[in-house]
Amino acid sequence: MKRMLAALGLSMIVAGPFAVEGHGQVVPVSRTSGIERTGLFLLAGDYRRALEACEQAIQERPSAEAYLQLTYVYQAIDAYLEQLSKDESWTAVEQLYLNLAYRHTEDLVDPPGGLARMAKEMIQTSVRQQSDVSAAMAVRLNRATADRLWQEQAQWRHTHPTEWWRAFPDSWGR
Repeated sequence: MKRMLAALGLSMIVAGPFAVEGHGQVVPVSRTSGIERTGLFLLAGDYRRALEACEQAIQERPSAEAYLQLTYVYQAIDAYLEQLSKDESWTAVEQLYLNLAYRHTEDLVDPPGGLARMAKEMIQTSVRQQSDVSAAMAVRLNRATADRLWQEQAQWRHTHPTEWWRAFPDSWGR
């Protein structure tokens, strides 16, 4: 796990309300950067919290980078669903659906329903639309930054074709 985090450019491991930095120091999670937190959520496959972290970053400090990170998470969900579909991993599709649908404890007594293949189609349609919207917002804020980040993302996808959606490009964490 430690080696995987290092390979993905992550320097912290989150445990409850604390994170352990690379050199063993325990710090509150609130001191981790937004991209580190979102990166950890991607690594865990917790796409709902990854989306929420991106949305919070946009609320706190809107930027082309923040909108493109949100776009990336939407596209990561789409690619992950596509891979699950190819592998016919319908249980994992249902788990992703539940991760995105459940928000509070009351969802445990009134759960959202849905068949895996229908959930895949609904989620993919939505994330593709939202990805287009957030990408357009990033371009409006700063086209040069958006173009640079798209190039970095394309290179990352090329070098990690079967699991790029598990993390942000290495260069984004710096």
